[in-house]
Amino acid sequence: MINSIIIHFKNLDKLTFSIMKKGLYISLVLAIISAFFLFTYTINTSLSIFYIGLSLLKLSLYLSVEFIICGLVMNSIIKEL
Repeated sequence: MINSIIIHFKNLDKLTFSIMKKGLYISLVLAIISAFFLFTYTINTSLSIFYIGLSLLKLSLYLSVEFIICGLVMNSIIKEL
C-alpha cells in the first residue's frame, strides 16, 4: 500500500509536482500562523484568538489534503490522455 503511494509520487509530472509543492508550502505557512495564534491564546485567553487559530489550522489541513489528492488525480487524468 505505502509502496504504491510512493511510486505514484515518484511518477508525477513536473508541473503537477510543482503545483502540489507550492500548495503544500502555502498550507504549511497557514499552519505556522495558526500555531502562532494558538500559542498567543495561552498568553492572552481570548476566545476569538483561539477560534481564529483553530479555523486556520483546519483550513491548512484541508488544503494540504486537497492539494495531495487533486495532484494525484490530475496526474492520472493527464497520463490517461
